[in-house]
Amino acid sequence: MRNFIAAGMASMLLAGTALANGLEITVDGEAQGVIKIDLAEDVAPKHAERLKTLAASGAYDGVVFHRVIDGFMAQTGDVEFGKAGENISRAGTGGSDLPDLPAEFSDIAFDRGVVGMARSQNPDSANSQFFIMFDKGYFLNGQYTVVGKVTEGMDVVDAIKRGTGGNGAVAGTPDRMVSVKVTD
Repeated sequence: MRNFIAAGMASMLLAGTALANGLEITVDGEAQGVIKIDLAEDVAPKHAERLKTLAASGAYDGVVFHRVIDGFMAQTGDVEFGKAGENISRAGTGGSDLPDLPAEFSDIAFDRGVVGMARSQNPDSANSQFFIMFDKGYFLNGQYTVVGKVTEGMDVVDAIKRGTGGNGAVAGTPDRMVSVKVTD
């Protein structure tokens, strides 16, 4: 009986993992390929749901990586001002038409491949923008919401066109998310 219960628990845990939601981002530009992200729905449920909602609606399709700092992170997700082919001079200052989210800080460290939610100085101002870490950035720990982790495609992340200057603004034609799909 004990082995049966243990086997049942193990299959439930595996099924829960298999049903975890994520994102599949197809990137074009200097970087080309697919980035797969597992969303941390148990750690940041409101932020994970926001990313899924915007991805499912197609809001992220065509959005550029507007701020990319070598050795730090690549930021994207400005669905208001960050669409490729449009005037992106204000990319990074917009969000979606949905309300800002309250912080969901955790003790998860900002290691390579971790996905965090961008925000202004107000901790409760995350909306649609997110960033992917090139390397560890522990000074962000407990200050920004961790919403997921890259599980495949870090080579694509590493190839994203870098920005210049202190803020990492990307000049010319930034790389873009061609499509962002919700995965099971």
